[in-house]
Amino acid sequence: MMAENSSSPNPVSDMEGHTSTLKRKYDEEDEDSCPRKLQLTEERHSQKVASHYNTLQECGLEERNKSRILHMRNFNNWLKSILIGEILEQVRQERRDVCVLDLGCGKGGDLLKWRKGHISRLVCADIAAVSVEQCQQRYNDMKRKCHPNERIFSAEFITADCTKELLSDKLKDAEMKFDVCSCQFVYHYSFESHEQADTMLRNACERLRPGGFFIGTTPDAYELVKRLELSDSNSFGNEVYSVTFQKKGEYPLFGCQYDFNLEGVVNVPEFLVYFPLFEEMAKKYNMRLVYKKTFYEFFQEKIKNEQNKLLMQRMSALEQYPADDRSKLASENPEEYEHAKGKSECADVRLPLGTLSKSEWEATSIYLVFVFEKMS
Repeated sequence: MMAENSSSPNPVSDMEGHTSTLKRKYDEEDEDSCPRKLQLTEERHSQKVASHYNTLQECGLEERNKSRILHMRNFNNWLKSILIGEILEQVRQERRDVCVLDLGCGKGGDLLKWRKGHISRLVCADIAAVSVEQCQQRYNDMKRKCHPNERIFSAEFITADCTKELLSDKLKDAEMKFDVCSCQFVYHYSFESHEQADTMLRNACERLRPGGFFIGTTPDAYELVKRLELSDSNSFGNEVYSVTFQKKGEYPLFGCQYDFNLEGVVNVPEFLVYFPLFEEMAKKYNMRLVYKKTFYEFFQEKIKNEQNKLLMQRMSALEQYPADDRSKLASENPEEYEHAKGKSECADVRLPLGTLSKSEWEATSIYLVFVFEKMS
């Protein structure tokens, strides 16, 4: 369906110049200057996040296929599939029975990935009770429909604010250890305060076995600040996403709030994750950073693998350019595909190309992927 080639905009520019803007000494943070006010603010934010995801409507396949950002969502899902698949393959070299914690599981969007990864046990945790119920229902449906000879992993479902509550107090098996903790598009909610970010890290890493992995995806603070500083106002975005900060020029290590909107998917406050601090905090739980890559860097590396390329085609993670009689482009604006048009006119390029619209590239390129390993 897709050609081998894929089109992309220029790589995200280096953000090291903004380190001094974000960076402040750890001990200068005065987050506890008003404990009661801080607690009330945190509670309101947690309630807002839970309420948003609890009221998010479950839409069918037909509705999802109408989405303006269908291919971007598929692209993000492909990237998670590659990340999860590679980590599970690495773990299985050492262990036959693999136990996974899905921290911020949502409605269970990664259940099939765990199934394909042949894990033995799964714990799903999320702040939104309705999402956890839907995740459990998806699991039950998957188990009911599977082949009689297929061994489906056992699963446990927990509703909890993992930035404030310890999962170890809620597990059925008090001695349970994990091989992988996956935290996809969630960790940034915890950077409201040091205490919340640390509690989230503790939940993610405390029960990992030596050699286990903490993996995830989160917005890139450097990229967000760069785009904000280049903007004429306190917001930036395009036709599929928008980011609005409370003000420019001040970026505290914790509680640096911004509002993020992505076409019907997310519309709740988030917080900048200053990654050098994140990495330093993880050392408390004996975690070593294996790698951190932007989505663009990860894509450029993994698309070279033929199996990954075939999976991308099967998942329809890129749209076809130019469109044919059976399909149409996600956007009717020709400017959204100038990058693809330019590449398609090169003499040595096979058509059709696989690409995302300019707006979708810009939206997905604010994210990065990370992998930590638990040391012995």
